[in-house]
Amino acid sequence: MTGTVLFDPLLPWPVLIALAVLVTGGVLLALMRGLNGWALRGMAGLVILAALTGPAFQQEERAPLTDIVILAKDESASQRLSDRPVQTDAAVTALTAALSAREGTEIRQVTVPDGEEDAGTRLMTALSDALAEEPRARVAGLIALTDGQVHDADLPLDLPAPLHVLLTGRETDWDRRLLVQNAPAFAIIGEPVTLTLRIEDSGAAPTESGLAPLDISVDGATPQRFNVRIGEDVTLPITLPHGGRNVIQFTVPEADGELTDRNNTALIQINGIRDRLRVLLVSGEPHAGGRTWRNLLKSDSSVDLVHFTILRPPEKQDGVPVGELSLIAFPTRELFLEKIDDFDLIIFDRYKRRGILPALYLDNVARYVREGGAVLIAAGPDFAGADSLYRSPLGSVIPAQPSARVLEEAYLPVVSDIGQRHPVTTGLPAAGDWGRWLRQIDVDASSGAVVMEGVDERPLLILDRVEEGRVALLASDHAWLWNRGYEGGGPQLELLRRLAHWMMKEPELEEETLTATASGQSMRIVRRTLSDEVPPLTITGPDGAVTTLDLEEAGPGQFATLFDGPEIGLYRLENGDQTSVIGLGPAAPREFEATIATAAIMGDRVAATRGGILRLEDGTPRIRMVREGRPAAGRGWIGLTPRGAYETQDLRQTALLPPWLVLLLAASFITAAWLREGRR
Repeated sequence: MTGTVLFDPLLPWPVLIALAVLVTGGVLLALMRGLNGWALRGMAGLVILAALTGPAFQQEERAPLTDIVILAKDESASQRLSDRPVQTDAAVTALTAALSAREGTEIRQVTVPDGEEDAGTRLMTALSDALAEEPRARVAGLIALTDGQVHDADLPLDLPAPLHVLLTGRETDWDRRLLVQNAPAFAIIGEPVTLTLRIEDSGAAPTESGLAPLDISVDGATPQRFNVRIGEDVTLPITLPHGGRNVIQFTVPEADGELTDRNNTALIQINGIRDRLRVLLVSGEPHAGGRTWRNLLKSDSSVDLVHFTILRPPEKQDGVPVGELSLIAFPTRELFLEKIDDFDLIIFDRYKRRGILPALYLDNVARYVREGGAVLIAAGPDFAGADSLYRSPLGSVIPAQPSARVLEEAYLPVVSDIGQRHPVTTGLPAAGDWGRWLRQIDVDASSGAVVMEGVDERPLLILDRVEEGRVALLASDHAWLWNRGYEGGGPQLELLRRLAHWMMKEPELEEETLTATASGQSMRIVRRTLSDEVPPLTITGPDGAVTTLDLEEAGPGQFATLFDGPEIGLYRLENGDQTSVIGLGPAAPREFEATIATAAIMGDRVAATRGGILRLEDGTPRIRMVREGRPAAGRGWIGLTPRGAYETQDLRQTALLPPWLVLLLAASFITAAWLREGRR
């Protein structure tokens, strides 16, 4: 029980002060006039003033409260290296026993896991959450068992008690890591990209060797090994081998004695894009669709177009001198023999054999296709005649044979069953509301996939692969009607764009692909195929563990599934004859960017609370009690500040000057003063 004198004035303190001044003045005046009762008058005034201050005696029944010690245990990934878990568990056991033996102390243990989305160790966030649940006046100390690699040390947090950091790890620890800089998200195919590599050693690293081996692998292929100097930047030019995602893995083999190899690998994912599409448009005689082809290709700023057109065929004799038809001769030999491999796509628009392009040139075009080139044939009535391209050396790569029939009737182009699954024609805009075409060349498909049909389900658009190259045959020269808006038009621009990208082997338009898109620790895997079903998917993780999943149909020609990766790293996917690789998360998580135990990061925060940083390697420190404001750490010990918190269970107040006593005392002093002065 404790007692305290309190004051609850009946009048404001300024008024009481003014009254005190008046009473003092009256007493002094009585003294100056020689009145014998001046002291008694002063005592009466003092009693009245004291009564106006409302004095009371307060008694409290108090129950002492225990002190709270917050014990934070770092269980992030870097804390699982070497013997750090053993050090941490032993220290937690010793500290818990020591604190439990101290009377009036409670322990609040907090676990600090890996931060979400590779956020690292969020120690200060965990302490903030713990303090929010406890009365600050009872917190006597905070103890954190960690390697010191804290990624939110700058979090503004007002700590009510000393903070102590007990470091795990050992003075002899050392680690090697690989850094990759200047890695772009996109790069142009065929042009080198410059990356900067650096291999760094930290901690008590050995100094006998200045070189380290470096393995480089592209898309999971067999790696190539190079020797790189440690501690120096290495400039490495990389040329992307294909379009779409290119996964490049850099790995430094684990050295003897290093802390971990989790930061010895860097995964770089770069999307390969083409700089410009180089197109050669070869037009036969002028027709209504010729300008449409040219306008469509010229409207795309990413297309470099070379247009070879025949304005006057050899059989036309109009008497116009050849010198007046053009300023220079068209470089057919240069285009079709010397520079043909520079083009990404060659389009033959209603072209027929007239002797302008010798058979040698067309044979070279067929060679160009077999070696990886692309040819699109927009066939007109000439394709069905005796001078058809099919009856030239180019016919060996054309996927359909003309029957010599030209169907002159209106029909609606439709997407075939296989076209519903092919990426070139699946999901074309406004399907079913297209305008009709008025002519179709009757052909018999001998190879490839018929993705669009016309009159009586005859082949209209055929796509085929010829060795390394690709060929597309459009058996009509009326696609331009869509561009002119005839009967509502149709998606000519979108269809041609998809055709061009498929022929250029863009990954997003491949009909047989296996792709994956990562989001955090999850990935969505999509298998695109022309088949009605696919085999199970096999996933090989970074640790070699194999997982088998069934793919579910997600749309025409698409099967998909979701997979949550148990760890960060490179995953290999296999489905039938399709394979792919994807990096899930960073190759070296934030927890492994720096792994050597350090006191530097938390030094300022600990010093601000007069706490200490000690190594568990030297043993678990003793616990002492220190007064608030005094240094709370020393050699081999850490201090807690007793808070002396209590809970008030009962409260009683007693007036020191009750009204009756004030009246009695004041009246007595005044009466005594009057009687004393009256006898004079």
